[in-house]
This record gives sequence, C-alpha cells and structure tokens, in this order.
Amino acid sequence: MPSKEPTRRRVPGPARSRNAAGGSGRPRPTARSGARRPAAGRQRGGSARSIRLGSPRPRLRLISLCLTLVMLAFVVRLLQVQAVDAGTYAAKAEKNRYLEYTIAAERGEITDRSGIALATSVDAHDITADPKLFTPEESKVPDAPRQAAALLAPILGKDEAELAKKLAARTRYEVLARRQSPKVWKQIKDLRSAFAEKAAEDRANGGPGANVLAGVLQEPTTRRVYPNGDLAAGILGFVNAEGKGGGGLEAQLNERLQGEDGKIRYAQAGGRPVPTAGSTEIPAVAGTDVELTIDRDIQWAAQRAIADQVEKSRADRGYVIVQNTKTGEVLAMANAPGYDPNDLAQSNAAALGNAALQDVYEPGSTSKVMSIAAVLEEGAATPGTHVTVPNRLHRGDRLFRDDVDHPTWYLTLNGVLAKSSNIGTILATGQLGKTQAEANKVLYSYLRKFGLGSTTGLDYPGESPGIVAKPQDWSTSQQYTIPFGQGLSLNAMQATSVYQTIANGGVRIEPTLVRGTKDADGRYTASEAPERTRVVSEKTAETLAKMLESVVDDEEGTGTKAHIEGYRVAGKTGTANRVDPVHGVYKGYTASFAGFAPADDPQVTVYCAIQNPTKGSYFGGPTCGPIYKKVMEFALKTLQAPPSGSAPARLPVSFKPGE
Repeated sequence: MPSKEPTRRRVPGPARSRNAAGGSGRPRPTARSGARRPAAGRQRGGSARSIRLGSPRPRLRLISLCLTLVMLAFVVRLLQVQAVDAGTYAAKAEKNRYLEYTIAAERGEITDRSGIALATSVDAHDITADPKLFTPEESKVPDAPRQAAALLAPILGKDEAELAKKLAARTRYEVLARRQSPKVWKQIKDLRSAFAEKAAEDRANGGPGANVLAGVLQEPTTRRVYPNGDLAAGILGFVNAEGKGGGGLEAQLNERLQGEDGKIRYAQAGGRPVPTAGSTEIPAVAGTDVELTIDRDIQWAAQRAIADQVEKSRADRGYVIVQNTKTGEVLAMANAPGYDPNDLAQSNAAALGNAALQDVYEPGSTSKVMSIAAVLEEGAATPGTHVTVPNRLHRGDRLFRDDVDHPTWYLTLNGVLAKSSNIGTILATGQLGKTQAEANKVLYSYLRKFGLGSTTGLDYPGESPGIVAKPQDWSTSQQYTIPFGQGLSLNAMQATSVYQTIANGGVRIEPTLVRGTKDADGRYTASEAPERTRVVSEKTAETLAKMLESVVDDEEGTGTKAHIEGYRVAGKTGTANRVDPVHGVYKGYTASFAGFAPADDPQVTVYCAIQNPTKGSYFGGPTCGPIYKKVMEFALKTLQAPPSGSAPARLPVSFKPGE
C-alpha cells in the first residue's frame, strides 16, 4: 500500500491564487470532493491554536435596552412630580416650610355710661410648639418632649404628662397654653435663650448643641380683664378659654364684641421665620366697643349694700336694681354673692349667672301695687274707700290672715296698701268683677300689662319670663293669693319695671342695658329707643304714687325705714313665703322693698330683695328698707336730683266705724 502522506493544515488567511509564486498548482480541497477539514482544536507539530472572537452587537443591544428602561423610569417619575402631581408635592413642601396662624382680633371694650372701662383686653400670648423640633433627629436629645415638659409645666401651670404628649405629636403645630401673660412668655423666652447659649458653647466644643426648648414658640393674642374685679360681674359675664363670651353680655353681644380674626403665613426653618421668603397677612378687625347704661359709682354702692345685708342676714342671696324712671335705663344691677371674672377657678359656680334676671320667686306684697292699680283704674274703689279688715277671712278652701294678728281694722284703700293687708287686698280685688271669675280675668290682664309672664326686653341669656298662669287655670286658693303676691312668680327686673311704670305716669318703658356702640372706625351708634306701653292712666299712676308715700311717710306704714331726709319717697314692702328651689316646697322667706323718689318728680326707681334671710328679721321693711335707703340716697346725690319742693299728700290710712 502506498504510504499515507500527512494532510497539510490550512492556515487561515486570504486565498492564494493558483499562479501565485511558490504555489503548487494543486486544486483546494472542497467538501464535495470528500476532503476533511482538520478539527479546530487539533494542533500540529506543537503550534498554538487560534480563537475566533464573538460579535459584540447582542451585548450592546442589551446594555442599550437597560439604559433606555432606566431613563424611561426617570422620565416617568419626573413627569409625575413636575406635571401630574405637581400641586400635591408643592403643597407638601409648603406645609413643611410654611406656618400659618391666626391673628386674634382685639375684643371690643365694655364701658359704663361715662366711658369707664368695665371689661377690656390686654396683650397676651398663646404658647405653641413645633413637635418636629422635639424629635431626636432635630433636638439631638432622645427624650426632648419629656425634658421640655418638665421645664414648662410649672411655668404654664399645666400637667407635665399632657405637655409631653403634645410635644411628641406627629404634627407641626400644637397649642400648649392659651392667653398667657407677657410675664409667662418672658420666663419661657429667657429659659429658651439660656439653653440656646449653652447649645452654642456645646457646638463650639464639638458637641451636638442640643436645645430642648428650641421648638417652643408664641403667637400674640389678647386676654380679657375686668379692672374692677367683681363689680357688675353678673351683668358683664365672662370670656371662656377659647376667647368666646361664656355668660352675661359677653355672651349675648359676642358677635359684635369679638371682631374678625386675621391670618398670617410665613416661611420658617428650624422654628424661626425666614425674612427673605416673604409672608402674607390678612389683618384682624377689632371688635365693637359697647357702652352700657350702668353708672359705675351707683353700681358700686348697690353692690356693697346688698353684699353687706346678705352677709348680715345670713341669706342665700340678694339683688338690687336701680333704674332711671324716665328713660328705662338700668343704672345698676347688683347680685350677692358675686364672683370675680378674672379668677373663675376660685368662683362658686352657683354665682356665675345673673340672679336678678334668672331667679324667679313669689314677690309677696310688693305685687299688691298691681292689684290696687287695677282697682283704681277700673273705678272699683278710690284711695279713701272704706275697707273693713277682719282678723281672718274665709275664702274657698282656706282661711286667710295678715302677717300679724289684729283686731278688726277699719282701713281706707290707702291704708290697705300702707299696712300691707292681705285680707284687705283680697276684698278690694274682689270688686273687679261681678263674679270671682270675672275679677280674676281683669286682674290677670293688668298683671300681663305690667310685664309679668314675658321677658323684660333685655334679651339677656337665661332670663326667665316668670310664671303667671291663665285665670281659668287658677286654683281655688290662687284666686285669693295672687292679688297679694303668692301663687305667681317674677324676676327682680320685672318687679323693678312695675314700679318704674307707676313712677313714669303709668307708661312702662322696656329696660335697657346698652346705651350705644362704637365700631372699629370710631363711629358711635346710639341704641334704638325702647318700647313704651301705656299700662294705666296718668291719674291712676299719680294717685298710686301718693298712696305709696303713705307706706314710708305714715307712722302706720310698713316702710318707714326707707325714709330719706329732704325727699318724698314712695315705696312698698314685701314679705313672701319662699319656694325652696332645690326641694320645691315652701321654706323660708323672700324679703323685698320697691319704690321711687322723689315721689313728686320721680327720677330713680330702686328694687331690692333678699332670699331666705336666717338671722334677724325676715320682713321686707327692716331687712330691705335700709338697703333701699342707702342706694336711693347715693343715686339721688350722684344724679344731682333736687330735693322735693312740697310736702307729701298724707292720705288717710284708717277711718272710724260709723263715719
């Protein structure tokens, strides 16, 4: 066999031409010819094997795709932030950067009729905090809320745990205490400054520079103060912790007094304003000033007199009202016990109202003036009409008596009023109709005309209209007790208004407490003239005024302790069985006195009542007569009312049988 010739390995490279120099001229082997290409990994004679490089295009395509997807994600997110949700993200950014707080409007001042401040507002501070500045990241202290609360609690008078809870809240704004005095804020500010200095030194020495009070801030506001303490507190009321009227005129006139709050918005960083970022402000509009009809000096005299008598008599409470007879203006309305609206925490909750308008009670004999007015107006009797008054009188299912046992009295109608006879009043009012039912209807109509059963027109919060049943609903006993002031109820202002009506010639004027207002621009607006109503004729009123003088001037009258030297005084005493407001049964007495002066030219009406006097006399004359005298004397002098120029009429009180 011929020897096999080793196959020559073809070196990769450009194909050589058959006619190339050094070529063998033999044809190249092909697959078709059956020649086999040597294996790629095979070596010949120890020579190195060649490596073929792969194409880079697939890898480049993959990288390009990944980069495109990443860029697309960035573009989508950018579109979301800057286009789709731009407003939302901007709002979040501003919320964290900007702070907004209310600028409290200055509450209107309340003054007396002479412009003397009774209620005013002074600068104060709402102590606030940014809880974010108390987080460990911002404060550099792990328990900043607890440390800050421990420092602030004794200054603010707040519970430490409550403060710590607010400082740890997940908000940017918390109110720690409202309406604190400038002194309180100065304490906090000084303490915060001390911590800030210490923090600066710590940072200079490489420390964290922690200041646990850096997030304590303040907002300017006002605080209500009452310069005269408890003077006229029952009228004024008070302002609650939210700065709203909580009682009295402060509540009734709150919308006018409070004004309109403003707003300010500013950028902040680290709890401090950024001056260059600008701010927006809506200024506050101050509230309306209110001028009352009250005279501060007369109010003071009335308040002192009633407080002294309540204490002396160990009574539950008492009230005095002074009213200008000709205008209806209330010059004083005093309650005892009272309270100091500057310090409500120490006040008795039962004393926070205005008892002179909110208490209702049976008036007793001061109510007889309405019964006698009806008798005179209806022509059923005259001041000189004879009235025989037995010691006892049987009517319906009861046996009636006067406040003292007595033999048969022979009194004139004037004497019935002067001696305050219950039996005489029953007999006189029985003449108002042919039957008792008719007489009841007539008397009821006059009670309503005098204002009983309706509010006074003051629109005061919590004012009671009193209780006067319709005549068809009167019980058998009420038909005879109502004429002398038992079985119906009223408040002290209503009782005062009855006597103002008689003093004003029979014309009732709705009482007023507000004289006028002054708005933020300084424009003064007088209150509308009160409503006037004719109740009885001028003749009846003048006759009744003369009869009321007998109560004070005649030695047989029950009101001699109300006599005032140089002035003719008209008045009436009252002593009523009192309904205990807690148990709803008769217990104790209501002592009262009502009247006006000078009787010949009435200027001032005064009414006072003492509830449940337990020491000394419980009769109206000795208990309330002296109060009336003190207050009336002071009012007449304050108003410079001239003394009476004539002697009293001195109508007869009694008659001799057979005359």
